Amino acid sequence: MEKKLCVFLLLGFWNVQALKSSRIIGGQDAKAGQYPFSAAIYINTQTGRYFCGGALISNHWILTAGQCVNNAVFFTVHLGSNTLEQDDSNRKILASSRYVLHPDFNPDTLENDVGLIKLREPVMYNDYIQRILLAYDYTDDDTDLTAIGWGQTSDSNNALSEHLQYVTLAAIPNDDCVAVYGDQISDHMICVAGQFNEGTCIGDTGSPLLDNDPVSRSLRHVGIASFISGNGCESTDPSGYTKTYSFREWIRNVTSL
Repeated sequence: MEKKLCVFLLLGFWNVQALKSSRIIGGQDAKAGQYPFSAAIYINTQTGRYFCGGALISNHWILTAGQCVNNAVFFTVHLGSNTLEQDDSNRKILASSRYVLHPDFNPDTLENDVGLIKLREPVMYNDYIQRILLAYDYTDDDTDLTAIGWGQTSDSNNALSEHLQYVTLAAIPNDDCVAVYGDQISDHMICVAGQFNEGTCIGDTGSPLLDNDPVSRSLRHVGIASFISGNGCESTDPSGYTKTYSFREWIRNVTSL
């Protein structure tokens, strides 16, 4: 059972090639400005160029997965656009080589899979670039949540999605997730599942999981895409995220938010 979770560590970064057709499993195209905090992150390491998602949490900081920043050399971050390659006047391209990896990140178990990228200059907010608020509590089981990302749509199509995708998923009890992945599932992880086989896929790593908070009437960042099943994206196994609230204080200490 342990192998099912760890397979995603090998596939969690996407070697950037043809960025056309495909999407998060079971998703729909997001409208312009629908998720103005979404970040497309191109990562350069000593071994290649890879892709992750992320979320703008302030005008200086991007929140993503620890595996997306681990051993990184340079980042190119796209904000303001739902597309990866099409011309878009709303797109802002930023560069950075500064990141903070959670000190207890474990690349074998994906425990503490949290990372932060600091932009060289603060980004200006507008209708298409906005920060997202962090979770202020843990997410209840059975809560409807939204996953977004540019990941692939099937196991047979290995291209990233040109358009940002979103899909509704439900939080499931951790015991149900343990039944699939084994004891590697910790209290700092959250698993989600759809009606059929909806979920995240390769290329979605680091992308946010969102909750529509009725109190603030805004979206909240409740999870960071971390792992999928070794059985493939199209299996009915749940998708795994790192719980944002578990690391809220660490994030605030690093970023001074």
